[in-house]
Amino acid sequence: MHESERLSALISKIYDAAIDPTLWPGVLANCVGFIGGSAAALFSKDAASKTGDVAYQTGIEPHYQQLYFNKYIKLDPLTVGHYFAEIEKPVAVADILPYDEFLETRAYREWGRPQGIVDVLNVALDKTATGAAMFCVFRNERHGPVDDEMRRRMALLVPHIRRAVLIGRVIDLQKAEVASLADTLDSISAGMFLVDATSRIVHANAAGHVLLNAKDVLHATAGRLAVNDRQADQILADAFATAGIGDGAVGIKGVAVPVVARDGERYVAHVLPLTSGARRRAGVSYAAAAALFVHKAALDSPSPPEAIAKAYKLTPMELRVLLAVVEIGGVPEIAEALGIAETTVKTHLREAYRKTGTSRQADLVKLAAGFSNPLVK
Repeated sequence: MHESERLSALISKIYDAAIDPTLWPGVLANCVGFIGGSAAALFSKDAASKTGDVAYQTGIEPHYQQLYFNKYIKLDPLTVGHYFAEIEKPVAVADILPYDEFLETRAYREWGRPQGIVDVLNVALDKTATGAAMFCVFRNERHGPVDDEMRRRMALLVPHIRRAVLIGRVIDLQKAEVASLADTLDSISAGMFLVDATSRIVHANAAGHVLLNAKDVLHATAGRLAVNDRQADQILADAFATAGIGDGAVGIKGVAVPVVARDGERYVAHVLPLTSGARRRAGVSYAAAAALFVHKAALDSPSPPEAIAKAYKLTPMELRVLLAVVEIGGVPEIAEALGIAETTVKTHLREAYRKTGTSRQADLVKLAAGFSNPLVK
C-alpha cells in the first residue's frame, strides 16, 4: 500500500474515533505504526500543579502509566517545554534540552530506560492557562532518537488528530483541574452538527437538537439538514459538498455564513471541513464531511476577564489576582509577579473566593475556564 493510501485509511479511522471513542486505542496503535515508534498516548498535563491524566494510550504497560502520573510527572524535565510549544508543532527531547542531559535525569533513568524508551515526539493539541492536551509517540531503542522522517509523518497526522480530539472531547482536562474543553459536545453552547457531503446529519449535539425542534433557523427533512434562509441554505449545501472533495477546496479554517431566522434574528453558521484531499484520492468511505456550528450573531461580546469581573463584581485588583491564579499558580509566585506583598494577595484572594462562592484555587481555574468560548482559539 502506498503511503498516500495508508495515510488516507488512517485519517478515516481517526475521524471514526471522534464519533466512537472506543476506537481510539486501535487508532493510536495504527498511528504508532505509521509515524514510527513503540507506544503512543492522548493525555493532559498541568504545568503548574505537575499533574495529568491519560485519555487513551497504546504500548505502555499500566504499571508504568500509573507510575508516571503518580511520581515521575513531577520530575519530568520536558513538561514545561511541552506547555510552551506551539499547538500542532512536533517537539522532541532535543528541542527542549540537550539529549545527553536528558539521559542523566531521574525521570529517564528510572522510568524511560527500564522500558527501552530513548525519545518521545510530543504535540500540543490544545492549551489552557496552565495546562495542555497532548499527543505523543515514544521511540524505542530499536528505532533510535526522533528523526526528520518521524517528524514529517507526525505532521501529516496531527491536524486530523487535533480536530478529532476537539470534536470528540476525549481529553478531560478537568481531571488535571484545568478544564478548558467541554466535557462533551452537548456542553457547547452553539448548535453543532456533523454532516456528510449531501447534508445528511451524522450527529447533532443537544443545542443542535434544540434548534432543529424550534425550526426557526433550520430543520431536518428526511435526515438532511436544511436552513430556512434559502440563500444561506444553498451556500451551506455547496460548502458541505465541497468539503467532501477535500480540505483545500473549502479552506482549513472553513467558512462563515450569515443566516436570518424566521423571526428576523440573525445567526452565524460556521462550516469546518473534516476531510482531506489524500483521503478523497484513496477513495476511502467516510461518514462526516464537515462540522457545522450555528449560534446567534453577537457584537462587542465581553472578553472572558471582563465577563468574570462583571458577573461577580470583582474589583480590578481582585480580577488581577484571580487571573494570576490561573496563569501563575501559588500565592508567593503571584506576589512576586505582581510586585505586591503575599498578605495583599491573600486578602484579594479571600474576596475573590467570597464573591465567586469558591474555596480553592482549582475552583477559580475551573470558573475562569468556563467563561472561555470553546469555538474560539
